[in-house]
Order: sequence, then C-alpha cells, then structure tokens
Amino acid sequence: MFALVQDGSITKHLSGNRGITLNDIQYPQNIFTLWSAAEREAKGIYEVVFDNTNKKDEAYYTNTNQSFAFAGGAVTASYGSATAKSLTDTLFTAQDEIDGKGTEGEVSARGLKFQHKERIKQQAAGRLQNTDWYVVRKADSGTAVPSAITTYRAAVRTKSGQMETAIDNAANVDALAVLYEYVNTGTEENPVMERPLGEFPEAV
Repeated sequence: MFALVQDGSITKHLSGNRGITLNDIQYPQNIFTLWSAAEREAKGIYEVVFDNTNKKDEAYYTNTNQSFAFAGGAVTASYGSATAKSLTDTLFTAQDEIDGKGTEGEVSARGLKFQHKERIKQQAAGRLQNTDWYVVRKADSGTAVPSAITTYRAAVRTKSGQMETAIDNAANVDALAVLYEYVNTGTEENPVMERPLGEFPEAV
C-alpha cells in the first residue's frame, strides 16, 4: 500500500495495482515495483509502513481503525488503543426499554465468558456423542455400560466443569487469553506443551 504526499500532507491512498497521473503525466503501474523508494518519494509516493504495536487479538479486543500520518519522511499506519471486549453479558437498560430496543435486564449481548463456556459445553457434548449409544442401549435393553465408558464420560463432564470454572475465574480478557496459551512445561530436549485450561481426556 502506498500514499501520495503533497505539501507535507497525505492526499491519496494508492493500492499499487494501477498507474497514476501526477501533474498531467501518466505513470505506469510498474512505478510501484520497478522504481526505487527514492525515485517514488521524489514524486511524493511513499510506501506505507504498518505499525501494529497497539493492535491486539480481535478475539479479545476491538481495535480502532488505522490512522495514517506523514512524519520524518515516512507514512505510517497505526492503531489507537484497543478496547477490551466485555467479559460479562451486556443487559438492556431502562432507557433501552423506553426506546423499544429491549426489556430492561434482558441480555442484549453475550460476554466472552458466556461464549467461551458455551464452546466448552459444545466440545464436551461432541466428545460424549460417540458413546451416547451405550447409554441408549442400557435404557432400551438394560445392557450395562462398560466401566471404561462410564469413567470416560464422567471425566469429560468433570473436565468441562473445571474449564468453565477457570473461565469464570478470569479477572480480565488477558487472563482469559492466557488460559489458551500453550507453554513448554517440560525441557528443551523433551518439550511438553500444555495450556492452563487443560485438555479433555482421550477417548476410549
């Protein structure tokens, strides 16, 4: 991405996939690929430098739009301060009810904790699904469920509950994100990659 700078100000953003007319002179597309940076900048065309210092994981934060600035002989695109997404549900207010947007106290948007716990519940349900037929068979015919299956199903439910508790206990979005980050709890020679949230038990 490029920008056209005239009189010290950015006047136009350029994609670099087509030619450009400057002072009634048509320049071909290859001005962006074959010309040197110095040659382009002599015409006021600067390649945009992207500064992602303030950009954060969009799963947990809402980033601002990029702002463009020309300073020190460079055009920079940067983000403002990101805003953490809400961990808790957002509820309709009395004013919302007056405005017809919803009923006071009802959920208007689900928070990250609810979303992550729902995901855990779905994952647990998916793991139990393959052994549900044992339970159905027992209900239909009285055939006992193998003990290994019973133990596995109980372990999945226990782990699901532990994961949901860990999510509930997250103090902020950064603490929530850390639950999913794998770290080496072993050695460099024998790495063991684990995450604080843990894993569901292996299927039997």
